[in-house]
Amino acid sequence: MKIVTNRCYGGFGLSAIGQKGYLKLKDQEAFFYKQTKYKSSDGKEEYVKISIDEAEKLGLFFECSIKDLGEKINDSNLLYKNIFYYGDIKRDDPFLIRVVETLGKESNGSCSELEITEIPDGVEWDIHEYDGYESIHEVHRSW
Repeated sequence: MKIVTNRCYGGFGLSAIGQKGYLKLKDQEAFFYKQTKYKSSDGKEEYVKISIDEAEKLGLFFECSIKDLGEKINDSNLLYKNIFYYGDIKRDDPFLIRVVETLGKESNGSCSELEITEIPDGVEWDIHEYDGYESIHEVHRSW
């Protein structure tokens, strides 16, 4: 069985290219947005659509939507209802594994170094992390 982990301090993350590749394998599209206006006294925020190249340059500071919400969004709730969050992907997801195998380093988020580890089938496993650096452990009892 193959499992994706992050092998550097920082944390698991998928680049914009990795997110787009993952969603494409699931027959979905990726649309990228950055925040341009932060909550002010009127309680409004603003997001604008950006290219994948700009999202890559922003590192962690972009949002990926599974719907095209237009060129400008003033309703953050609309964006968050359609957000794609890579942290929800199971680490043995075959699409995630394919993206990491295909893209290699291009799949890494700005604070990650993704690696595929193969463990024996049938092993019950869990991911442990320390400051974002992850390792795979066989599940066992502890008190």
